Parts: sequence; C-alpha cells; structure tokens
Amino acid sequence: MGSPPHHTSYHTVRVDEVDIFYREAGERSAPTIVLLHGFPSSSRMYAPLFPALAQRYRLIAPDYPGFGHSGAPAPSAFTYTFDHLAETMESLLEALGIERYVLLMQDYGGPVGFRIALRNSEKVAAIIVQNANAYREGLGAKWAGIAAYWADPAGHPGIVETFLSLDAAKQRHIGNSPNPERYDPDSWTDEHAMLTRAGVREIQAALLYDYRTNVAAYPAWQAWLRAHRPPTLVLWGRYDPSFIVPGALAYARDVPDAEIHLLDAGHFALDEQADQVAARILDFLDRRLPK
Repeated sequence: MGSPPHHTSYHTVRVDEVDIFYREAGERSAPTIVLLHGFPSSSRMYAPLFPALAQRYRLIAPDYPGFGHSGAPAPSAFTYTFDHLAETMESLLEALGIERYVLLMQDYGGPVGFRIALRNSEKVAAIIVQNANAYREGLGAKWAGIAAYWADPAGHPGIVETFLSLDAAKQRHIGNSPNPERYDPDSWTDEHAMLTRAGVREIQAALLYDYRTNVAAYPAWQAWLRAHRPPTLVLWGRYDPSFIVPGALAYARDVPDAEIHLLDAGHFALDEQADQVAARILDFLDRRLPK
C-alpha cells in the first residue's frame, strides 16, 4: 500500500543552476497549494499545516535559494533579488508540471508570490495571505530605519546586524503577544543558527536592500488584485509589530469580498494558531476555490 495522503516527502531538484529543496504532501491529482515561506524561515514553518491540508490538497512548499535546505551560492554566483527568487520558484513549478495553484504567502512569500501572480494570472486559483504586506500602511515603525538603510547602506551598517540578530529573530515570533509562553524558543534559535552559516549574511543583506523594490511594487500588486479579484483569504497575526493590522484591512480596498481574519498571534501565526489557520484555510477553499 502507498503512503497516506498526509505523508510528507522531501525532495531536491536542480533549478536555474541551484539546488532547490521542497516538501510535498497530498495526492498529486488534488488541487495544489504552493506555500511560500517568510524570513528568516523556510518551508519548515508550514509543517503544522501539512497533516490537515494534505487530506484534500497537494502541497508544495519550497525553500528559496539561500534559505533552509536549498543551495546558497554566493552573491557573486546568484543574484539575490526578489525578482530572481520569484523566477526560480516559477521554474520549479514548471519543472514539477504544476499549471494551476493556490498561493499561500507569508512575509517574504508575498513579494515572491505577487511577482509569480503578475506573470501567471491564469494559473492562480486563489491567494491566501498570512502577514504578507502589500500596502504602505501595513509597515510598522521599524521600517523607517530600514528605509534609511535603503537610502544609504554604507551609512547604516548596524541595520543589517540588528536585522540578523538573535533578538530580532525572537521578536519576529513573539511580537507583542500577551502569551509568550506559547512560543517554542527552538523556532528562533534554529532560524538564527541558519542565519549564522558562512556566507548567509551577504545573502540576507542583499535581499534586505532589495526589499525596497517590494514597497515600490505595491501599486502594481494592488492593481493586479483589482483587475483579477482572486478569491482572497487574509489571516493576520494582530501582535505583529513589523506588518501591522492596517495592512491586513487594506486588502478589502482592492478585493472587496476578501475574507479577513485578525488572529491572536504574531508575525508567524502558526506558532500560536495553527489549528485555527488550518480550519479557516479548509473552509475558505471548500467554498471559494473554483471547481
């Protein structure tokens, strides 16, 4: 007998001259959800969703170049921009023969996913947003310092060190949650260990600098939402100080029937509300996924 549908398998394929790792679960004939992870995480962040979602859907969760178990070539050998990350993820989907999919986007998954969506509108069946920002009003206070770094990287070297620090990794998870005891410290210690690997600082500094292109692209992403009105589910951890609640509510401007839920969670909502997230995704897709 074969493995049950929720069994997760782990793969590495060569895409665009870099090894790309991905997790897969569910029946291959089922509708596909592509799960795009955030910073400084990897496809591992979605592991709590796999048992529930894989009962009905095929799940593909890749690690970007420079993250998780994917290859991490030096910036001299691979251009670390969000454009390039999105192109590599598109190439992965093409290599896997996936022609239609739901995009589940968290944090960095937003810039990657929206770029994919703009180039492949006919392939996007729905979008699920988990603290993936697309509006200026969603940027928390820390982004003022990062904007200063974008304007003058050499003059603000401390921004990168702070961004990659253990304290920052912890803060991304706990945020302003009144329930810090619910958060597993392995989450941020493991992520910080990945950030301290040889060569990773240069990779992440390049992406942090390139993040300015995402803010510049917000109007284009919003125009795409207005033009295509995809079935949209927004699940937003209200205790996230980086991407704040107005960024969640703003999706309703461009997709009036977007389903928006504010969760008692931080930036990584699965840390605190994995069961609720899974239930809302299943309910949403059951009702809204084009048949």
